[in-house]
Amino acid sequence: MIVFVLCLCRMEWQPDEQGLQQVLQLLKDSQSPNTATQRAVQQKLEQLNQFPDFNNYLIFVLTRLKTEDEPTRSLSGLILKNNVKAHYQNFPAAVADFIKQECLNNIGDPSPLIRATIGILITTISSKGELQTWPELLPQLCNLLNSEDYNTCEGSFGALQKICEDSSELLDSDALNRPLNIMIPKFLQFFKHCSPKIRSHAIACVNQFIIGRAQALMDNIDTFIESLFALAADEDSEVRKNVCRALVMLLEVRIDRLIPHMHSIIQYMLQRTQDPDENVSLEACEFWLTLAEQPICKEVLSGHLVQLIPILVNGMKYSEIDIILLKGDVEEDEAVPDSEQDIKPRFHKSRTVTLQHEGGEGEEGEDIDEDDDDDDDTLSDWNLRKCSAAALDVLANVFRDELLPHLLPLLKGLLFHPDWVIKESGILVLGAIAEGCMQGMVPYLPELIPHLIQCLCDKKALVRSIACWTLSRYAHWVVSQPPDSHLKPLMTELLKRILDGNKRVQEAACSAFATLEEEACTELVPYLSFILDTLVFAFGKYQHKNLLILYDAIGTLADSVGHHLNQPEYIQKLMPPLIAKWNELKDEDKDLFPLLECLSSVATALQSGFLPYCEPVYQRCVTLVQKTLAQAMMYNQHPDQYEAPDKDFMIVALDLLSGLAEGLGGSVEQLVARSNIMTLLFQCMQDPMPEVRQSSFALLGDLTKACFPHVKPCIAEFMPILGLNLNPEFISVCNNATWAIGEIAMQMGSDMQPYVGLVLNNLVEIINRPNTPKTLLENTANSDMICYCCHNPQIQ
Repeated sequence: MIVFVLCLCRMEWQPDEQGLQQVLQLLKDSQSPNTATQRAVQQKLEQLNQFPDFNNYLIFVLTRLKTEDEPTRSLSGLILKNNVKAHYQNFPAAVADFIKQECLNNIGDPSPLIRATIGILITTISSKGELQTWPELLPQLCNLLNSEDYNTCEGSFGALQKICEDSSELLDSDALNRPLNIMIPKFLQFFKHCSPKIRSHAIACVNQFIIGRAQALMDNIDTFIESLFALAADEDSEVRKNVCRALVMLLEVRIDRLIPHMHSIIQYMLQRTQDPDENVSLEACEFWLTLAEQPICKEVLSGHLVQLIPILVNGMKYSEIDIILLKGDVEEDEAVPDSEQDIKPRFHKSRTVTLQHEGGEGEEGEDIDEDDDDDDDTLSDWNLRKCSAAALDVLANVFRDELLPHLLPLLKGLLFHPDWVIKESGILVLGAIAEGCMQGMVPYLPELIPHLIQCLCDKKALVRSIACWTLSRYAHWVVSQPPDSHLKPLMTELLKRILDGNKRVQEAACSAFATLEEEACTELVPYLSFILDTLVFAFGKYQHKNLLILYDAIGTLADSVGHHLNQPEYIQKLMPPLIAKWNELKDEDKDLFPLLECLSSVATALQSGFLPYCEPVYQRCVTLVQKTLAQAMMYNQHPDQYEAPDKDFMIVALDLLSGLAEGLGGSVEQLVARSNIMTLLFQCMQDPMPEVRQSSFALLGDLTKACFPHVKPCIAEFMPILGLNLNPEFISVCNNATWAIGEIAMQMGSDMQPYVGLVLNNLVEIINRPNTPKTLLENTANSDMICYCCHNPQIQ
């Protein structure tokens, strides 16, 4: 057992030697690769945390035991940092003061690793609300910047940079008497320091206050910009990176100060976008993305496109590191199980109803296509390739066809290049400009589309996958041509790629095919048998991640061809594998989300054809809603004993029930009669989560249309809730509530009269509001008119 000693006689804490050795041994053990040892260390640490003086030992090892190796000392500091995060409020004042003093006394440790660890520790303490109760911290760190000892100056700057990153708003507030008024001018002095590390720290500190427009920085803005220009040609890559980052942020918040120098800044950024250090070139490339959002973009950039376009195109090539990370040399990996961390979390979008009840729309004005990105999703880090492609995309939307004279000569050389890396980048370029330059590209597409379709058979998987993505960007044009010219060959080759031996290609092909389905709609009906054969075969071939994308492709197909899917031959192909997956998954499995979404679309499309499968699907959805409501009730009553439920299970189940009601129509009546869905719906309509209410009102409207006799007894309870949800602040909730009111009013006729007063005024108010979204306006006007007629039967 460690014995802790406080030497009161000297008024300074000293460790017990035996206890110190035990702590050191514990630190050494914690670096062991052995799992059992690690577990034992973890248990010991938890025990020792009951003794506040244990934290004194940790800071002592970090700051005083200079004979120990650096990794052990740093580890001691990181364990202390974790203790500060978890238990700082329980530290006795003497322990907290000892740690603070040790940090400040040793900020200039000769070891860069130890200095950085102390800086992290200082920042963690200050983030626990200690900036207000540690008044000497900032003045002392700022004073230490003047030290002639490099280590002290660098260590202090490192700590200040971390504090600026974590507490930028607090530093610019009255709560601390606005220390930035002193700190910003102080930082600017160090832009000329002889050490590149210090210069870099100084810029990074000031950069934290650009986006927030800190007053102290705005007061010194001209000095700041002049100092940045003076560092433009700095030999240190970290300094150049921070200069580029500053200019990008200034472009966003103080473009007025940059406009007089814009020509020189653009020339500088053209150089830096080609910087040999990719961290610098990536920061510089962000400049073009930000500039494209500024009204002056076209005016200031037109004369520079001839230089910029080749630079962006060159940045779109895979680097050697990219290819290694993406396993670009691996062609067949379909049998390799997916790593769970590679699978992104999926979020269900609740059903929004239009008058035609097409479903699937997002909030009005929302135009986000999650799949509309270049294909290297597994390279999740933002890199030069992605940034260059995004910049070219946004600039194509600014300059439109004016971009093509600079691009077309390059494209020809890229698309037919023998080096697959260059060819692949050309295909990415072609996809990036699809939206902005579509009109100007039309004359070239009859030649380019067949070439891209041919690229779907390339021996390199990365070429095949990017070809899928780029072709999806031109799907609208493909569908506008006679089917035999491009649609049929594209569909045929994409279906082959859905069964590719490479998982990345499977994913890209599935996503591209879903886009093609949305564009082609009923044009695909003649090929349904072939399409379904392929998609069903993929069920037995796909690993976990791509299986989720396959559900989306099947759901999109059902949405696109609708009732044409309701043929015995198609149902026999499609339903057995879907139901097999349905039976495989447990109620707690999040893979149910995409499968439920898929089945919702399939049920709506198949209509009566879904009847043989509807009962177990219906019952499970009701069970999911019931379980989630029960979990929510237990959590609300005993939050310390129960976890909050994941309400997405309930939302997706409600949406599938909507799909069943819409698809089956009156046939859903027997299922409703044998369940407690109306009671559950009453609870869901009052849920605090808007998405739950949104899906509830969609289901209420569908049940009203399909089996009104079961809804009618509940109208007196439902109408006040619907009236309360006519709040346009929650557009989709309000939209579905108005749609449900309209459906109920049509069924009720003159019986609606007692309830009109609960909703009519709110409906009129929504119509008279400026900027009411179109879908909401249509549903509201429809409900308003029906309610008015119900209230005045003579009008009918």
